[in-house]
Amino acid sequence: MSSFVRTKDGAEIFYKDWGPKNAQPIVFHHGWPLSSDDWDTQMLFFVAQGYRVVAHDRRGHGRSSQIATGHDMDHYASDASDVAEHLDLKNAIHIGHSTGGGEVARYVAKYGEPQGRVAKMVLIAAVPPLMLKTANNPDGTPLAVFDSFRAALAANRAQFFLDVPTGPFYGFNRPGAKVSQGIIENWWRQGMMGSALAHYEGIKAFSETDQTEDLKAITVPTLVMQGDDDQVVPYKDASVLQAKLLKNAKLKIYPGFPHGLMTTHADVINADLLAFIKG
Repeated sequence: MSSFVRTKDGAEIFYKDWGPKNAQPIVFHHGWPLSSDDWDTQMLFFVAQGYRVVAHDRRGHGRSSQIATGHDMDHYASDASDVAEHLDLKNAIHIGHSTGGGEVARYVAKYGEPQGRVAKMVLIAAVPPLMLKTANNPDGTPLAVFDSFRAALAANRAQFFLDVPTGPFYGFNRPGAKVSQGIIENWWRQGMMGSALAHYEGIKAFSETDQTEDLKAITVPTLVMQGDDDQVVPYKDASVLQAKLLKNAKLKIYPGFPHGLMTTHADVINADLLAFIKG
């Protein structure tokens, strides 16, 4: 089934809810500028394993409403909480990829763990603690990179949303890469469903939100996963630091895997997710 939740500020958040309602829920949080469809492979895998699988489209993304405001990590987390509370999800595993990892960290720290709704957490190629290069984060990505994203999106979003998956996102720009045209077009399809404004403003949200304190506050068991050939979120400034800041983390770095590793290497990632969830 799929439906909508209305948030306090009037956003309509689309969600999917598959599998037995009494089963342990696994909640998936997608990356920028995609939708819950980015998790299709994982959702089909885990629903077949008997889990209840839930995923929503972030505000301004996918089938959620193109609200003009709230394109920041606080609203992303609050919206995720609205979905979890609406479905009364308990003992849940929350899995976030990229920007969705930031959303999960803020949600678990601020809502999920204080409410006792979360059993475990998984961060996959996630943006915390902070992507942007600053005086306190010298290994971060320079602001000019994110400004170039904004310029490309404003000038020709449709072309930009072809260039990203064709190039760095899945490592399809690497020599000998096995390129899937379907994956590229599905990324484009998901991106173009969403709001240009939400995507434009979301770049600031995923690049400039310092989530050091979110990570420090979380105590639930957490699996941190990332490829060492991630060309979007540099792993030494992301997963390696996440594992140090979290109280109860297990770190897995995958040699040669790209940013979109749960799509390109679903068999490996799904097996490791299942082992962690069952463990």
